[in-house]
Amino acid sequence: MEISPLAIALGDPAGIGPEIVAKAWDAREQHGLSPFFAVGDQRSIEAVWPGPIQLINSPDEASACFGQALPLIQIVDTGVIIPGEPDLAGARCALDSLELAAGLARSPMVGGLVTAPVAKAQLYAIGFAHPGQTEFVAERCGIAASNAVMMLAGPSLRAVPITTHMPLRDVSDYVTIDLILAKARATERGLAKNFGIERPRLAIAGFNPHAGEQGAIGREEIELIIPAVEILQAEGVDIVGPLAADTMFHPRARAQYDCALCLYHDQALIPLKTLHFDEGVNMTLGLPIVRTAPDHGTAFAIAGRNEANPGAMIAAIALAGEAARNRLIHA
Repeated sequence: MEISPLAIALGDPAGIGPEIVAKAWDAREQHGLSPFFAVGDQRSIEAVWPGPIQLINSPDEASACFGQALPLIQIVDTGVIIPGEPDLAGARCALDSLELAAGLARSPMVGGLVTAPVAKAQLYAIGFAHPGQTEFVAERCGIAASNAVMMLAGPSLRAVPITTHMPLRDVSDYVTIDLILAKARATERGLAKNFGIERPRLAIAGFNPHAGEQGAIGREEIELIIPAVEILQAEGVDIVGPLAADTMFHPRARAQYDCALCLYHDQALIPLKTLHFDEGVNMTLGLPIVRTAPDHGTAFAIAGRNEANPGAMIAAIALAGEAARNRLIHA
Protein backbone atom coordinates (compact mmCIF):
# COMPACT_ATOMS: atom_id res chain seq x y z
CA MET A 1 0.00 0.00 0.00
CA GLU A 2 1.34 3.42 -1.01
CA ILE A 3 2.00 5.84 1.84
CA SER A 4 3.10 9.46 1.91
CA PRO A 5 6.87 10.01 2.26
CA LEU A 6 8.40 9.89 5.72
CA ALA A 7 10.10 12.95 7.26
CA ILE A 8 13.49 12.41 8.89
CA ALA A 9 14.90 15.06 11.22
CA LEU A 10 18.70 14.82 10.81
CA GLY A 11 19.48 15.44 14.49
CA ASP A 12 22.71 17.09 15.59
CA PRO A 13 24.66 18.00 12.43
CA ALA A 14 27.95 17.05 14.13
CA GLY A 15 26.69 13.59 15.07
CA ILE A 16 26.18 10.45 13.00
CA GLY A 17 22.59 11.31 12.03
CA PRO A 18 23.42 12.75 8.58
CA GLU A 19 25.68 9.78 7.79
CA ILE A 20 23.23 7.04 8.77
CA VAL A 21 20.35 8.74 6.95
CA ALA A 22 22.45 8.99 3.79
CA LYS A 23 23.54 5.35 4.14
CA ALA A 24 19.89 4.37 4.60
CA TRP A 25 19.09 6.08 1.29
CA ASP A 26 21.94 4.13 -0.33
CA ALA A 27 20.34 0.92 1.00
CA ARG A 28 16.76 1.88 0.09
CA GLU A 29 16.28 -0.79 -2.57
CA GLN A 30 18.02 -3.54 -0.63
CA HIS A 31 15.69 -3.05 2.32
CA GLY A 32 12.58 -2.00 0.40
CA LEU A 33 12.35 1.33 2.22
CA SER A 34 9.42 3.64 1.65
CA PRO A 35 10.27 7.07 0.18
CA PHE A 36 11.55 9.57 2.75
CA PHE A 37 13.07 13.02 2.85
CA ALA A 38 15.54 14.59 5.25
CA VAL A 39 15.10 17.86 7.14
CA GLY A 40 18.32 19.63 8.12
CA ASP A 41 21.46 21.33 6.83
CA GLN A 42 22.69 20.04 3.46
CA ARG A 43 26.31 20.64 4.45
CA SER A 44 26.04 18.17 7.34
CA ILE A 45 25.36 15.41 4.79
CA GLU A 46 27.96 16.63 2.30
CA ALA A 47 30.59 16.54 5.06
CA VAL A 48 30.21 12.77 5.45
CA TRP A 49 28.73 11.45 2.18
CA PRO A 50 29.44 12.08 -1.52
CA GLY A 51 26.05 11.00 -2.85
CA PRO A 52 23.34 12.99 -4.66
CA ILE A 53 21.08 15.38 -2.75
CA GLN A 54 17.97 17.03 -4.17
CA LEU A 55 16.63 20.12 -2.42
CA ILE A 56 12.84 20.18 -2.22
CA ASN A 57 10.38 22.74 -0.94
CA SER A 58 7.49 20.45 -0.02
CA PRO A 59 7.05 16.80 1.05
CA ASP A 60 4.96 16.08 -2.04
CA GLU A 61 8.11 16.55 -4.17
CA ALA A 62 10.03 13.79 -2.38
CA SER A 63 8.68 10.66 -4.05
CA ALA A 64 9.41 11.88 -7.59
CA CYS A 65 13.15 12.32 -6.95
CA PHE A 66 13.68 9.66 -4.28
CA GLY A 67 14.99 7.10 -6.75
CA GLN A 68 17.74 9.42 -8.00
CA ALA A 69 18.75 11.51 -4.98
CA LEU A 70 18.20 11.98 -1.26
CA PRO A 71 15.44 14.59 -0.97
CA LEU A 72 16.15 17.34 1.57
CA ILE A 73 14.27 20.29 3.00
CA GLN A 74 17.01 22.74 3.91
CA ILE A 75 17.32 24.37 7.33
CA VAL A 76 19.01 27.78 7.42
CA ASP A 77 22.80 28.01 7.51
CA THR A 78 24.10 26.93 10.92
CA GLY A 79 27.69 28.08 10.57
CA VAL A 80 30.72 25.80 10.42
CA ILE A 81 29.90 22.08 10.74
CA ILE A 82 32.69 19.80 11.96
CA PRO A 83 31.68 16.16 12.43
CA GLY A 84 32.33 15.09 16.00
CA GLU A 85 32.47 18.65 17.36
CA PRO A 86 29.00 19.72 18.57
CA ASP A 87 28.24 23.37 19.27
CA LEU A 88 25.26 25.56 20.09
CA ALA A 89 24.64 26.51 16.44
CA GLY A 90 24.34 22.82 15.64
CA ALA A 91 21.92 22.35 18.54
CA ARG A 92 19.74 25.14 17.16
CA CYS A 93 19.83 23.45 13.74
CA ALA A 94 18.81 20.13 15.33
CA LEU A 95 15.92 21.77 17.15
CA ASP A 96 14.76 23.66 14.05
CA SER A 97 14.91 20.41 12.05
CA LEU A 98 12.89 18.57 14.67
CA GLU A 99 10.33 21.38 14.90
CA LEU A 100 9.79 21.51 11.15
CA ALA A 101 9.76 17.74 10.64
CA ALA A 102 7.30 17.21 13.51
CA GLY A 103 5.03 19.90 12.12
CA LEU A 104 5.12 18.40 8.62
CA ALA A 105 4.38 14.94 10.04
CA ARG A 106 1.00 16.17 11.25
CA SER A 107 -0.09 16.83 7.67
CA PRO A 108 -1.46 14.17 5.29
CA MET A 109 1.49 14.88 2.96
CA VAL A 110 3.78 12.98 5.38
CA GLY A 111 3.40 9.36 6.43
CA GLY A 112 5.39 9.55 9.65
CA LEU A 113 8.34 11.03 11.52
CA VAL A 114 11.78 9.52 12.10
CA THR A 115 14.20 11.38 14.35
CA ALA A 116 17.97 11.03 14.28
CA PRO A 117 19.95 11.44 17.52
CA VAL A 118 20.40 14.79 19.25
CA ALA A 119 22.78 15.94 21.99
CA LYS A 120 20.59 16.75 25.00
CA ALA A 121 23.29 18.71 26.80
CA GLN A 122 23.63 21.03 23.83
CA LEU A 123 19.85 21.39 23.51
CA TYR A 124 19.49 22.21 27.20
CA ALA A 125 22.12 24.91 26.76
CA ILE A 126 19.91 26.70 24.21
CA GLY A 127 16.80 26.47 26.40
CA PHE A 128 15.26 23.13 25.36
CA ALA A 129 12.87 22.35 28.22
CA HIS A 130 11.85 18.75 27.47
CA PRO A 131 13.44 15.52 28.77
CA GLY A 132 13.90 14.35 25.18
CA GLN A 133 12.55 14.33 21.65
CA THR A 134 9.66 12.04 22.62
CA GLU A 135 8.18 14.59 25.01
CA PHE A 136 8.76 17.42 22.53
CA VAL A 137 6.93 15.60 19.75
CA ALA A 138 4.10 14.64 22.10
CA GLU A 139 3.61 18.28 23.09
CA ARG A 140 3.59 19.40 19.46
CA CYS A 141 0.91 16.78 18.80
CA GLY A 142 -1.20 18.02 21.74
CA ILE A 143 -0.60 14.86 23.78
CA ALA A 144 0.38 14.91 27.46
CA ALA A 145 3.81 13.39 28.01
CA SER A 146 2.29 10.92 30.49
CA ASN A 147 0.12 9.51 27.68
CA ALA A 148 3.03 9.00 25.28
CA VAL A 149 4.62 5.58 25.58
CA MET A 150 8.21 4.80 24.61
CA MET A 151 8.42 1.34 23.09
CA LEU A 152 11.72 -0.27 22.10
CA ALA A 153 11.34 -2.73 19.24
CA GLY A 154 13.59 -5.30 17.61
CA PRO A 155 12.94 -8.34 15.43
CA SER A 156 12.22 -10.63 18.40
CA LEU A 157 11.29 -8.30 21.28
CA ARG A 158 9.16 -5.26 22.00
CA ALA A 159 9.53 -3.67 25.43
CA VAL A 160 7.94 -0.67 27.13
CA PRO A 161 9.63 0.95 30.15
CA ILE A 162 6.82 2.29 32.36
CA THR A 163 9.33 4.78 33.79
CA THR A 164 12.25 6.08 31.75
CA HIS A 165 14.97 8.53 32.71
CA MET A 166 14.86 8.71 36.50
CA PRO A 167 17.06 7.44 39.34
CA LEU A 168 16.29 3.84 40.23
CA ARG A 169 15.78 4.81 43.88
CA ASP A 170 12.80 7.00 42.81
CA VAL A 171 10.96 4.43 40.70
CA SER A 172 9.05 2.74 43.50
CA ASP A 173 7.64 6.06 44.72
CA TYR A 174 6.77 7.22 41.19
CA VAL A 175 4.93 4.12 39.94
CA THR A 176 1.20 4.00 40.66
CA ILE A 177 -1.62 1.71 39.66
CA ASP A 178 -2.96 4.48 37.42
CA LEU A 179 0.41 4.88 35.69
CA ILE A 180 0.59 1.16 34.95
CA LEU A 181 -2.97 1.24 33.62
CA ALA A 182 -2.28 4.23 31.36
CA LYS A 183 0.90 2.75 29.89
CA ALA A 184 -0.66 -0.70 29.38
CA ARG A 185 -3.77 0.68 27.67
CA ALA A 186 -1.71 2.92 25.37
CA THR A 187 0.55 -0.02 24.55
CA GLU A 188 -2.38 -2.26 23.66
CA ARG A 189 -3.90 0.41 21.40
CA GLY A 190 -0.53 1.17 19.82
CA LEU A 191 0.18 -2.46 19.00
CA ALA A 192 -3.22 -2.79 17.34
CA LYS A 193 -2.90 0.45 15.36
CA ASN A 194 0.76 0.32 14.34
CA PHE A 195 1.31 -3.43 13.99
CA GLY A 196 -2.16 -4.72 13.11
CA ILE A 197 -2.22 -7.11 16.09
CA GLU A 198 -5.90 -7.79 16.68
CA ARG A 199 -5.60 -8.73 20.37
CA PRO A 200 -2.14 -7.87 21.69
CA ARG A 201 -0.64 -10.09 24.38
CA LEU A 202 1.10 -8.16 27.15
CA ALA A 203 3.40 -9.40 29.91
CA ILE A 204 4.46 -7.23 32.83
CA ALA A 205 7.67 -7.73 34.77
CA GLY A 206 7.91 -7.69 38.52
CA PHE A 207 9.72 -4.83 40.21
CA ASN A 208 11.69 -6.95 42.68
CA PRO A 209 13.84 -10.06 42.22
CA HIS A 210 11.69 -13.16 41.64
CA ALA A 211 8.67 -10.83 41.31
CA GLY A 212 8.76 -10.20 45.04
CA GLU A 213 8.39 -13.80 46.25
CA GLN A 214 4.83 -13.08 47.46
CA GLY A 215 5.98 -10.10 49.49
CA ALA A 216 9.13 -11.63 50.94
CA ILE A 217 11.37 -9.43 48.71
CA GLY A 218 9.23 -6.30 48.43
CA ARG A 219 5.56 -5.40 48.15
CA GLU A 220 5.37 -3.45 44.87
CA GLU A 221 3.97 -6.52 43.11
CA ILE A 222 1.21 -6.98 45.68
CA GLU A 223 0.32 -3.32 46.12
CA LEU A 224 0.76 -1.98 42.58
CA ILE A 225 1.24 -4.51 39.81
CA ILE A 226 -1.26 -7.24 40.67
CA PRO A 227 -4.16 -4.77 41.25
CA ALA A 228 -3.38 -3.11 37.89
CA VAL A 229 -3.23 -6.47 36.09
CA GLU A 230 -6.59 -7.50 37.59
CA ILE A 231 -8.22 -4.24 36.42
CA LEU A 232 -6.81 -4.66 32.91
CA GLN A 233 -7.89 -8.29 32.71
CA ALA A 234 -11.42 -7.28 33.78
CA GLU A 235 -11.40 -4.79 30.86
CA GLY A 236 -10.53 -7.60 28.46
CA VAL A 237 -6.82 -6.83 28.07
CA ASP A 238 -4.72 -9.95 27.48
CA ILE A 239 -2.03 -9.42 30.11
CA VAL A 240 -0.09 -11.70 32.44
CA GLY A 241 2.22 -10.97 35.35
CA PRO A 242 4.02 -9.88 37.33
CA LEU A 243 6.69 -12.19 35.94
CA ALA A 244 10.22 -12.62 37.26
CA ALA A 245 12.28 -10.36 35.00
CA ASP A 246 15.23 -12.77 34.91
CA THR A 247 13.17 -15.50 33.19
CA MET A 248 10.89 -13.57 30.81
CA PHE A 249 13.31 -12.72 28.02
CA HIS A 250 14.59 -16.09 26.82
CA PRO A 251 13.25 -17.28 23.43
CA ARG A 252 10.43 -19.53 24.72
CA ALA A 253 9.20 -16.83 27.08
CA ARG A 254 9.26 -14.11 24.40
CA ALA A 255 7.08 -16.28 22.17
CA GLN A 256 4.25 -15.94 24.71
CA TYR A 257 3.74 -12.17 24.45
CA ASP A 258 3.76 -9.33 21.92
CA CYS A 259 5.22 -6.73 24.26
CA ALA A 260 6.90 -6.72 27.67
CA LEU A 261 5.99 -3.97 30.12
CA CYS A 262 8.92 -3.16 32.41
CA LEU A 263 8.97 -1.04 35.52
CA TYR A 264 12.18 0.87 34.85
CA HIS A 265 14.54 1.90 32.06
CA ASP A 266 17.25 -0.75 32.22
CA GLN A 267 14.81 -3.59 32.82
CA ALA A 268 13.53 -2.96 29.28
CA LEU A 269 16.62 -1.67 27.49
CA ILE A 270 19.21 -4.21 28.62
CA PRO A 271 17.44 -7.20 27.02
CA LEU A 272 16.48 -5.17 23.93
CA LYS A 273 20.01 -3.91 23.32
CA THR A 274 21.54 -7.28 24.11
CA LEU A 275 19.38 -8.93 21.47
CA HIS A 276 19.20 -6.14 18.88
CA PHE A 277 21.94 -3.59 19.50
CA ASP A 278 22.35 -2.56 15.84
CA GLU A 279 18.67 -2.73 14.87
CA GLY A 280 16.75 -1.48 17.89
CA VAL A 281 14.05 1.11 17.24
CA ASN A 282 12.44 3.57 19.62
CA MET A 283 8.76 4.00 18.69
CA THR A 284 6.43 6.42 20.44
CA LEU A 285 2.94 5.03 21.01
CA GLY A 286 -0.07 7.16 21.90
CA LEU A 287 0.52 9.84 19.26
CA PRO A 288 -1.73 10.81 16.34
CA ILE A 289 1.32 10.38 14.09
CA VAL A 290 3.87 7.64 13.52
CA ARG A 291 7.19 8.42 15.21
CA THR A 292 10.28 6.21 15.35
CA ALA A 293 13.99 6.71 16.06
CA PRO A 294 17.12 4.57 16.10
CA ASP A 295 17.83 3.40 19.63
CA HIS A 296 21.29 4.94 19.97
CA GLY A 297 22.92 8.32 20.45
CA THR A 298 24.91 10.85 18.45
CA ALA A 299 28.19 8.87 18.61
CA PHE A 300 30.32 12.01 18.21
CA ALA A 301 33.46 9.91 18.68
CA ILE A 302 33.01 8.23 15.29
CA ALA A 303 31.20 10.99 13.41
CA GLY A 304 32.86 11.80 10.09
CA ARG A 305 34.88 8.57 9.97
CA ASN A 306 32.48 6.55 7.82
CA GLU A 307 32.19 4.04 10.67
CA ALA A 308 28.57 4.52 11.69
CA ASN A 309 26.33 1.47 11.30
CA PRO A 310 23.03 2.52 9.68
CA GLY A 311 21.21 -0.64 10.81
CA ALA A 312 19.07 0.99 13.49
CA MET A 313 18.18 3.94 11.23
CA ILE A 314 17.20 1.55 8.43
CA ALA A 315 15.09 -0.39 10.94
CA ALA A 316 13.48 2.84 12.19
CA ILE A 317 12.55 3.89 8.64
CA ALA A 318 11.23 0.42 7.82
CA LEU A 319 9.15 0.29 11.00
CA ALA A 320 7.74 3.77 10.40
CA GLY A 321 6.67 2.70 6.91
CA GLU A 322 5.10 -0.49 8.25
CA ALA A 323 3.21 1.43 10.93
CA ALA A 324 2.01 4.06 8.44
CA ARG A 325 0.62 1.31 6.19
CA ASN A 326 -1.04 -0.46 9.12
CA ARG A 327 -2.67 2.79 10.20
CA LEU A 328 -4.21 3.17 6.76
CA ILE A 329 -5.54 -0.40 6.92
CA HIS A 330 -6.74 -0.32 10.52
CA ALA A 331 -7.87 3.31 10.68
